[in-house]
Amino acid sequence: MKPFTLLALLSGGVVFAADPCRVEIVDKENGWPVPLVELRTTHEARYVSDNAGLIALDDPDLLGREVWFHVKGHGYGVKKDGFGYEGVRVTPKAGETIRVEVERRNVAKRLGRLTGAGLFAEELKLGGKERLPESGVYGCDSVLLARQGGKLFWLWGDTTLPGYPLGVFQSTAALTSGQPVADFKPPLAIPYELFRDEKDKPRGVAPMPGEGPTWLSGMIELPDADGSRHLVATYSKIKGHLDEYEIGLCKWDATKNSFVRHTILWKEGDGEKGVIPRGHPFVWKDDLGKEWVLFGDPFPTMRCPANLGDWGNRERWEKIAEPPAPRSAEDGSEVKPHRGSVAWNASRKRWISVFTQTFGKPSAFGEIWYAEAESPMGPWGKAVKILTHDNYTFYNPRIHPELTPDDAGFIVFEGTYTAEFANHAQPTPRYNYNQMLYRLDLDDPKLAEARE
Repeated sequence: MKPFTLLALLSGGVVFAADPCRVEIVDKENGWPVPLVELRTTHEARYVSDNAGLIALDDPDLLGREVWFHVKGHGYGVKKDGFGYEGVRVTPKAGETIRVEVERRNVAKRLGRLTGAGLFAEELKLGGKERLPESGVYGCDSVLLARQGGKLFWLWGDTTLPGYPLGVFQSTAALTSGQPVADFKPPLAIPYELFRDEKDKPRGVAPMPGEGPTWLSGMIELPDADGSRHLVATYSKIKGHLDEYEIGLCKWDATKNSFVRHTILWKEGDGEKGVIPRGHPFVWKDDLGKEWVLFGDPFPTMRCPANLGDWGNRERWEKIAEPPAPRSAEDGSEVKPHRGSVAWNASRKRWISVFTQTFGKPSAFGEIWYAEAESPMGPWGKAVKILTHDNYTFYNPRIHPELTPDDAGFIVFEGTYTAEFANHAQPTPRYNYNQMLYRLDLDDPKLAEARE
């Protein structure tokens, strides 16, 4: 441990450099590091724990004196004091360690941030070894995930890069091994192999003709008549902020390492869009043993036979009636889904769903719920809130059954953490507009009512 050192005299002032104070944010229940916990001083300086649950404090106005930190953790926190303040009083010292234990109020456990820069920035400041090289991605929207051969194919929407406020708007993608997570607890680090351009920058993989961004949905790998498998998706061309002007189907071209247009389904001015294969698709087998692909966001709204030919033939698509919204296990109120996903769970022997609530509280699009059903078409049982945010958005959550063993007693799900659609939220440095991964233990007593 290096001593506090006088470095220089500059312009008549004294400049000090010191080893940072190491602040460890941990879950009081299990000792796990907790990412995304903010400490804020009485003069509004903000510090946020990284994927290792660490903060490196080296500000001279904090070291060596008693400091109050407000604690904000989106479902993690400490007890309030007599005046209603939720925080801790500590005395940070150069080269020493402070441990802050927080209580988990969410049912789901935060595993960490998957995308963006500085995943372990605070740990590196404290002398830790690099766990992952920097990706060159600062932020990205809404994950899609599918198997492609023996690997996993990850795709995200609009992507922020370091060099300019406008980044990639034709979707970015990466490959990982078929089992990229060895231990489902923090600290978390997934080694993505991003598709890059000739300058080694992350590049778009869905350059569909026409102006504006390309957004993909409904991505899945399907077999053709010969048994060869093909990665396919639905694309939307966007104008303005959120308006679609063209929708179509696309296929992955292995020679170009990009999606190419397969067919146009709808253009602005065509009238009703009709049934569109969107959301997070999955394969379902009916009572006669026939396999179908179900599309929906979260609950299925259409299906087609699980093969490439029928996926590309609108005549083979069938509309599915959307089920009634689940009811809250707490008070029986309707929990209207915004977006989310459905998956079969072998441990529960039931279909499960994780979804964002439409106009939830306290965050309009940051409240995440869990529900179960005997059939993916519903009806869905009582819903339990598993994740909350304090005036922040967490949308498009996707369950990742591809990541966990079939017999696992838990699931993991990923969603986009962003200040968008919140009430003048202050963006969280590094975390904003990025993907977060959570773990939900299915034997948690708080989920008991969802099993009834």
